[in-house]
Amino acid sequence: MLPYGRQSINKDDIAAVVDALHSDFLTTGPCVESFEKALAESCGAKHAIAVANGTAALHIATLAAGLKPGQRLLTSANTFLASANCAEFVGAIADFADIDPHTHNVTTETLRAAWCDDVRVIVPVDFAGRPCEMPVISDLARERGALVIEDASHAIGSELTHGGKTYKIGGHPWADMTTFSFHPVKTVTTGEGGAILTNNDKLADRCRLFRNHGMVRTAGQFQGLGNGTTNEFGPWYYEMLTVGFNYRVTDFQCALGLSQIKRLDSFTTRRQQIVNAYQAQFTGLRSLSLPATNNCRTGWHLFVVEIDFAKLGKSRTQVMAELRQRGVGTQVHYIPVHLQPYYRNKYGYAASKCPVAERYYTRCLSLPLFPAMTDCDVHRVVQAVREVIA
Repeated sequence: MLPYGRQSINKDDIAAVVDALHSDFLTTGPCVESFEKALAESCGAKHAIAVANGTAALHIATLAAGLKPGQRLLTSANTFLASANCAEFVGAIADFADIDPHTHNVTTETLRAAWCDDVRVIVPVDFAGRPCEMPVISDLARERGALVIEDASHAIGSELTHGGKTYKIGGHPWADMTTFSFHPVKTVTTGEGGAILTNNDKLADRCRLFRNHGMVRTAGQFQGLGNGTTNEFGPWYYEMLTVGFNYRVTDFQCALGLSQIKRLDSFTTRRQQIVNAYQAQFTGLRSLSLPATNNCRTGWHLFVVEIDFAKLGKSRTQVMAELRQRGVGTQVHYIPVHLQPYYRNKYGYAASKCPVAERYYTRCLSLPLFPAMTDCDVHRVVQAVREVIA
């Protein structure tokens, strides 16, 4: 069975984790700092803050952005729940913009159409690994007083070009913060894990504060206990400056991530090769629409086709079952978040709020895509799809 996504673990990854397990540190040790440094350097960012998972990264970024109860966060309707839930975590309002029918990302036009005066944070989502139009989205946010948190959970290894210069996702100047996920189906994995990347010193400090109980151990950050005595800042001493969370990541997870990040380029290259093969071999199937190509390097996390199931005369469930019988696993990305019962019941969001995302959902299907796939695996997928939908 070929799943839609799967981690790629080699002997170097295993050795790195074993070395970490034999070390003096299991959590919050030197591997965390080394992984953060390697990740920041890989993406061209000043700071990388590693955390427990991608949802924690979004939560911390939202807190660092200062989003308050009653203010609004605007994100894509075509995303995983966490891109919106991070607003609810802080008592803010999660709201949704529609998507472009070709890129499946939000655009400045869809963001403007959904804009309310209380929007303070935008979370554009780089769906399937394709970067959003970050320079113009950033311009829109700046002119309206909002911060940008780029949800790049799909997009490590992706790049964008602007003004003749190429920037890596995570290091470009058009996001105040960028978040990554290192879930096993992502390009780079730490088992579970995530990170916030930023070039802003103050935002980085706030992210680190929220990651670890709101606690500091550096003398320059101490405010004193206010107990009327001379403070003795010994090696045991710490202070809690705000309410934070235990979103730390372990040393052995980061040992795996540090080993994986060394292969990011080869992972990205292999994913692109598989996408190129799919694009070439699926051309001409009338019931199937292929994802739009991109001029910039894309760290493809997903390969999503659109199928006109009504025209085909088969339901999506039937197509998935027939593909599974042929050893090909598939998945659906994503159910429009505004149609989830929680958001419908709380805010009254309803069908037709984001019609492009809703139509896309009725047609989308993610096919297998991961670096360990062989050319024979790719051929198996192509043959199975052709048999089922031809």
